[in-house]
Amino acid sequence: MGRDPPVVTVTPLRPAAEAPAGPAGGGPGAVARVLRAVPVPLALIVMIALAGVVLGRVYADPLLTRLTAGAAVGSVLVSVAARRLPSWLVAPLSVTALAGWALLSLRLAAAHAAVPGGLGEVAADAARNAIPRLLTAMIPVQPAPDTVLVPVVAAWLAGLAAAEVALRAGRVLLGYLPPVLLYGGALYVVGPNAGPAVGPTVLFAAVAAVGLAVPGGRPGGPAGADPVAGLAPAVRAAVRLRLFAAGAAGVAVVVALAALLAPVVAGQVDDRPVDPRRYVEPPQVESLDENPLIRISGWALNPDQKLLDVRTEGGAAGGVPPRIRLAVLSNYDGVTWRVGATYRNAGRILPATEPVPGTATDPVRQKITVADLTGRLLPAVPTAREVTGARVAYDPETGTLIRPEGLAPGLRYEVTSAREQPDLNLVSTANVPAGDAVARVLRVADGAPEQMRRLASQLAEENGAPCARAAAIADFLAEHYRVTADAPSGHAYPNLGFFLFGPRNGGGQRGTSEQFAASFAVLGRLAGLPTRVVVGFEPKADGPVRAADAYAWPEVLFEGVGWVPFDPMPRPDEEPRPVEEDFRPKPEDPPPSEVPAPTVEPTATPPAEAGADRRGGQAGPGTPVLVGGGVGALVLLVGVLLLVLAVLRRNLSRGRLGHGDPGRRIAGAWRELTDALRLAGHPAGADLAAAEVADHARRTLDEAQAADGGPAEATRDRPGGAVDELAGLLNQVGFAPGSVTTEQAERAAALAGGYVSALRDARARWRRLLWRVHPGPLRWRR
Repeated sequence: MGRDPPVVTVTPLRPAAEAPAGPAGGGPGAVARVLRAVPVPLALIVMIALAGVVLGRVYADPLLTRLTAGAAVGSVLVSVAARRLPSWLVAPLSVTALAGWALLSLRLAAAHAAVPGGLGEVAADAARNAIPRLLTAMIPVQPAPDTVLVPVVAAWLAGLAAAEVALRAGRVLLGYLPPVLLYGGALYVVGPNAGPAVGPTVLFAAVAAVGLAVPGGRPGGPAGADPVAGLAPAVRAAVRLRLFAAGAAGVAVVVALAALLAPVVAGQVDDRPVDPRRYVEPPQVESLDENPLIRISGWALNPDQKLLDVRTEGGAAGGVPPRIRLAVLSNYDGVTWRVGATYRNAGRILPATEPVPGTATDPVRQKITVADLTGRLLPAVPTAREVTGARVAYDPETGTLIRPEGLAPGLRYEVTSAREQPDLNLVSTANVPAGDAVARVLRVADGAPEQMRRLASQLAEENGAPCARAAAIADFLAEHYRVTADAPSGHAYPNLGFFLFGPRNGGGQRGTSEQFAASFAVLGRLAGLPTRVVVGFEPKADGPVRAADAYAWPEVLFEGVGWVPFDPMPRPDEEPRPVEEDFRPKPEDPPPSEVPAPTVEPTATPPAEAGADRRGGQAGPGTPVLVGGGVGALVLLVGVLLLVLAVLRRNLSRGRLGHGDPGRRIAGAWRELTDALRLAGHPAGADLAAAEVADHARRTLDEAQAADGGPAEATRDRPGGAVDELAGLLNQVGFAPGSVTTEQAERAAALAGGYVSALRDARARWRRLLWRVHPGPLRWRR
């Protein structure tokens, strides 16, 4: 019987015209593949866009969220469109598209924030300062080129990395890592400056789960194909078992991690997030801007110097134009009044601060052109609400503005302010606040002169109400002192004491607005009033602002009213009255053996002796004693250190040459020789044999002795020739361990000691001294 012939079935080819029709020629299978390919890219886009939503919570408007969403869409779609290209082409193509989107984003942000300058200038400035300005920007952050560049670039790069890993490599879970890191980074940057992002976080997790739930295949293979199809039944069962075991192990690991980390994460829920802004130093000002009060006297001597040019619209309540404020000084340490502000980068719109209830506000718009005004402080009518034409940093507590790049002639900017008009009818009955919230403006620095304390006490006793106390101080200063442009600058305690109580014929009792405002503020604090000093310019509606218009004035804080300015300046054409005898300092009679020193008029910076306090009347040790004691202590310390090194070196040599078995002692003698070569500046190479090292040591000693005028040749009886014998003993230890004797070890110690002594004696005298205390042998590898 023969076998039946095999049956061959031939399937006729279907003509192309008879191919099943479907959408785009792909049929239902193509539609299914498209539907399966959409969820993962869409999930990546949504996850990256949600990071922008989280970060956008600290921004003033949704521009940043839109820009990051555009970066998410663009980066993922570029990778999807280039999926058939080689992988090495995708990154350059995507980065090129990123450059285009970044430039468009910078242009939109610059137009939105009214940042001046061309696109190239704006882009260069944003690239240099993007990260520090983002972390020092005031919240809510104004979308500007330097505050949107980093989020946009980060979102694009996250989309590029995620799409390549998830779509091209088919590793969806690993592809989620860039969006997760971006989302975590957004949460970290926001920190405690916004509420919990519960909604976006839940949506983020849900979108990620949907992307993972969609079946997919490896690139180039059919989606959803069975990985074990086509295998033998036994192999297929084994592979499926291994896949099941791997999946079960992965689930077990995830469950274990969740069980371990859940309590830790739950414990952090109520903790306040860390604010990364505390690690970045905000914009700083120079000393000239930190204490602009010292500029008053210089401006008074050059009254015609043009500082600004101003054009004002509105705000002239009752026909009186508004004051232009330069800085608010709240900190006083007895020497200097300082701004003490913390500036944060701000956008065009400044954070709104609610005025005191019942306070009327008038809108004021000023166009200011800088002339000769220098520094970083930016003049404006208080309280500024919007600035265009200049990038600024802002301190909400004082309302002070700075331009971090500094002012320059020709700088033009526009400021819109809300000019506050406190109800002065409430001042007479208003109290002043107290407590930690106003401790900064109530603090009286140590060292206030006794006469100043007595004056403040007397003015406070005669006037109980806070408003009456402030008015009494202002009237006292206006009635008793004279304004002069050539008065020396200075507002430390000695300067103010001389201004208040110094002899009129010796330069006292006269000053600029610097001394008047500073004296009022200090006397006010001594009388229990919260005070500060403001530097600015006389009310000016239109026209140039000159140096003669600059002055300082004090302000007092009242509950329910706010900061109220006072005017302690003398009235024009009024002759000041002499200061009462009660407030003049009583002269002290010097001891008979002493000759009184001539009176020295205070200067801008009082002499150091004026602020020194010789407590107890006892002088400290003289300068020679201090210098001698310091030098003696230093010499003693160096001597002790050298002695310790010498002892340690001696103990090291003794341990090498006198302890252990003979073989170890011979090896120690050889180590003494190689250390001596290193100390002499001629170390032996680690790859040299013992005989080669001996030859090198012999030449080194010959050259040293020749340079020192000693013998030019070495024999076996001399130290230079004895190293050959020492090398032979070392080789015997290495190739015939246990064969060396104690006598040979002692001979090796003598040979090494003789060589080291000869090499050391060939050195200069100061090098011989350093040889014994050099710390090298103590730390060189043994």
